Amino acid sequence: MPGYLLHQGATVLCMHGGLAQPITTNFRVKVGGQMAITQSDMYSISGCPFTIGPAPSPCVTGQWVTAATRVKAGGMPVILQDSQATCVPNGTGLNIVITQMRVKGQ
Repeated sequence: MPGYLLHQGATVLCMHGGLAQPITTNFRVKVGGQMAITQSDMYSISGCPFTIGPAPSPCVTGQWVTAATRVKAGGMPVILQDSQATCVPNGTGLNIVITQMRVKGQ
């Protein structure tokens, strides 16, 4: 099923509401004037309020585990709106809230 490609300016949050920002290595392929995000790109997460009991255990980084099967940028699969990610250290996911709505991939 085709989905919209994720770009650097997209709004991405961890499941607890922390803001996730990409640390991208793609500097060539753009979507809507901003870099396309690939499966190798890490996300840095700030402001995650997650705790386990009284101990804080915020999401710190996020890594994509699923990506497009047919579209690549710089040899790496691009991230689609329905791609899945895992956050470290607690194993929850990332939530793509807003992304561009012009370019689709599969």
